[in-house]
Amino acid sequence: MGLNDTAWERLFEQYHILDAIRQEGQFVISASQIKEFREPRLMTKFDHKVNLPVIFADNHLAILPVSRGDYVISSFTAYEEFLAPTANVQRISIPPHIQSLMPKFLVSEAIALNCANACGILRDFLEDEELVSTVSGRMSSGSFDFQICTDGGLKTVSVNHSQIEIDAAYEGVHYLSLFEAKRDLSDDFLVRQLYYPFRVWRDRVTKPVKPVFLIFSNGVFYLYEYEFQDPMNYNSLRLVKQKSYLIATEISLSDIESLLRTVPLKPEPLISFPQANSMTRVINLTELLHEKLMTKQDITSEYAFDERQTNYYTDAGRYLGLIEKRRDREGSICFFLSSLGHYIMELDYKERQLALASQILKHRPFRETLKLHLKEGKMPDTQTIVQIMKESRIYHVEANSTFLRRSSTVVGWINWILRLIEE
Repeated sequence: MGLNDTAWERLFEQYHILDAIRQEGQFVISASQIKEFREPRLMTKFDHKVNLPVIFADNHLAILPVSRGDYVISSFTAYEEFLAPTANVQRISIPPHIQSLMPKFLVSEAIALNCANACGILRDFLEDEELVSTVSGRMSSGSFDFQICTDGGLKTVSVNHSQIEIDAAYEGVHYLSLFEAKRDLSDDFLVRQLYYPFRVWRDRVTKPVKPVFLIFSNGVFYLYEYEFQDPMNYNSLRLVKQKSYLIATEISLSDIESLLRTVPLKPEPLISFPQANSMTRVINLTELLHEKLMTKQDITSEYAFDERQTNYYTDAGRYLGLIEKRRDREGSICFFLSSLGHYIMELDYKERQLALASQILKHRPFRETLKLHLKEGKMPDTQTIVQIMKESRIYHVEANSTFLRRSSTVVGWINWILRLIEE
């Protein structure tokens, strides 16, 4: 159990929070009460549902800020799942005269937003003219009320000068677009990140306000435009459109075929064969570790993973030679990039993609599956992939059911390599 879990267990016990919620439908807790056990900023930041403390998850609860020093806990429907990105990806190029926005330099949400603007992504996606960067940063919410779904039906929540944060706002001729930007790929998000800024600026401008989510990872920009069909209802969120934009690499089929010819095979490592279907998320985790060392708890609490997924994806990075682990002085397991991982993350974008593909193709299960795919023009069936895995003597997999599950990783990673091809 993590530090947040333990601290919240003690808070719930001390203030009889579950009893209060059963009787009154909610419990308002102050930052000073939370601070008795742990720093409030660490105890109240749950950007994804999976990050919620155990006692919240077990009792279907969530927490929202209602002022600068108070939070309300109830059975809120506070999160929204992302729909899967469209398969159609629009390729874009960074203007050739811009040297400071190369993909390897896009290490923050703000820089990623600047790159999206410079590449024309924002003009295309927002369908607006003469975009100007306007408000951003932290500011007061002012006062407003809204309704939100709970287990007991709609509930009214009053917000009074809570703190909000806007990553960027772009105003054009027709709209004001408010951006929440992230670098971590996830399955869901906290609607509050869009709703509170929307309510604040809806009352300050006369033109329509567009809430937009932008996620950037490994040269791909995922944009989601939403609307609140009933501005007074937190749960009236509707996806208007989604588009994905990819920085072009000019990687060809011949580049991939060259890797198959030249990349040397290596023996299977003594690491469990990956159960991490999304190579995109493996790379995303690698990008985050390129910035700082993270404990297992850091990854589980800050990233959109549960503990099981943390194990799967860190093991996948270790399998590829990108991630290493050790214990710190307190005995916590820490993950960090290997020297090879740092080297690859520092490469120019095209070379980075080819280097990542090379790390995959050093392993026989992936190499032989890709060869068959290119030869036959389609992905080999599951039984064929399983047979290749068995012949490759992968580590710590014995049961047929496990081979079947892990074969989906082979399919996922090979599909990632094939998507690199631009011709």
